[in-house]
Amino acid sequence: MSEQFDVVVIGSGFGGSVSAARLAEKGHKVLVLERGRRWKPEDYPREPGDAWVYENSLAQHFNGWVDIDFFRNMAVARGAGVGGGSLIYASVSIVPPAEIFAQGWPSAIKYDELQPHYATVGRMLNVQPIPQNQVSERYRVMRDGAEALGFGDRFHGVDLAVNFDPEWSYAQDDCFNDNKSKTFTNPQGVEQGTCVHCANCDAGCQVKAKNTLDMNYIPLAEQHGAQVRPLHIVTRIEPAEGGGYKVSFDRLADGSRHPGSVVAKRVVLAAGSLGSTELLLHARDDHKTLPKLSARLGHGWSCNGDFVTPSVHMEREISATQGPTISSAIDLLDGKYKGAKLFIEDGGFPDLVGNYLEELLKRWSRPSDNWLQRLVKGLLGKLRIPYADQLQVLAEEVRQRNTLNRVMFWFGQAVDAGDGRFYLGRPWYAPWRKEMKLDWNIAKSEQTMQAMADLHIELSKATAGTPFVPPTWTVSKDLITPHPLGGCAMGEDIHSGVVDHKGEVFGYPGLFVLDGSIIPTPLGLNPSRTIAALAERACTYID
Repeated sequence: MSEQFDVVVIGSGFGGSVSAARLAEKGHKVLVLERGRRWKPEDYPREPGDAWVYENSLAQHFNGWVDIDFFRNMAVARGAGVGGGSLIYASVSIVPPAEIFAQGWPSAIKYDELQPHYATVGRMLNVQPIPQNQVSERYRVMRDGAEALGFGDRFHGVDLAVNFDPEWSYAQDDCFNDNKSKTFTNPQGVEQGTCVHCANCDAGCQVKAKNTLDMNYIPLAEQHGAQVRPLHIVTRIEPAEGGGYKVSFDRLADGSRHPGSVVAKRVVLAAGSLGSTELLLHARDDHKTLPKLSARLGHGWSCNGDFVTPSVHMEREISATQGPTISSAIDLLDGKYKGAKLFIEDGGFPDLVGNYLEELLKRWSRPSDNWLQRLVKGLLGKLRIPYADQLQVLAEEVRQRNTLNRVMFWFGQAVDAGDGRFYLGRPWYAPWRKEMKLDWNIAKSEQTMQAMADLHIELSKATAGTPFVPPTWTVSKDLITPHPLGGCAMGEDIHSGVVDHKGEVFGYPGLFVLDGSIIPTPLGLNPSRTIAALAERACTYID
């Protein structure tokens, strides 16, 4: 017998976590099925042999930090774990301009009506710009580039879902040390810390200064009785006898997959642009369990115009591995530059080598556990050199090493054509099964993406840098995105979309999609806050 719930939420990203919290608050019996792990700071990947990779087809063995899916001319990076994409995103939480909603959205979606929901998300994630006394050198380079090109009035700091200590400063001794983080208890009762500018936003914030969803919405859901089950991969959705839906899954344990199922009156599909679209494509075209799904399923997919250009600045220290991953932007979404709608951001990168060395030093600070450690400790003792003091000196050197100190990463999103299409096809190496494929043609987006590259080049040169546009673009026109949108887009009816303005699937009452897949047009900037705000709004309609 399958377990019974009022609501099953598939996925725990910005749509799923919000839905779980708000529906549990209403008294519903809620179950969250998450394909990834429940991560703790001590488990974040740091060393080469750690769990970095998530591979869906082999998730019983590889269920790590990030999942990268490769399609023709496009790669998509996704987070895997309780908290979904919030685990790997750069903490940017932006309210888009009203113009974004001017066309392509259901008439019921009103920009003014969304504002209270944007505000709610902002409060839950404690969003704020970086304090001006803590801006990084990357922030200053961005500002200098904007002013040099006449875009100074379009430059600004961006809201970040990060906790800052106003007393922290780069001038402090050993300022990047984790012990400079101040702990506190957030409104959901979770102990967190303040930012020490270590640049680990995308690799797991070990001081818990980053307000990932497992710090706020997920605890709120659990406080109201929601169950969260990690390492559960949903495989099938179908109508249940007597009403509602049956959700089948594989539970990952002991290197194996263990099948199971649950039944719920309502299902909220929140597995992301790729995950939700794939599940519904299989339900319509493979399993035939939801045959009435819209013909628009899979259409209107967007990479959200993501692009990155590195540059080398020999006359200036950039410190790419210091500070929050992103902290500022140049807003050109009105088409001011070459008619392309662009949103340029400064980019940082985790100090992966430094993280690895710090882990080794932490290991060596423990009681002697190997012959080499005992030998080194013994030799230092004979030389009357304090072992612990030497480790401390080495640790400070690692934290101050400033990897990539001459490299700047110019990030950006853009309003691309949004004309990608997902569908099921048979791979040549396994023709007996169907897998999701992407029909992506750069033709209608190429001018916009080239404008992005051109602007990155201009910004680099204006700040005495030497740009390096990746050959993946100049030669093969390949892109990678961490912000996939669309596939189950909202529409006025089943002929124009897959779901209505509430996220409810046309033709299937009680089945909802609430994640980035329902966004019907490219946003051209970081989408997390919009996804969460739409979920907040939708939950006001779900009884």
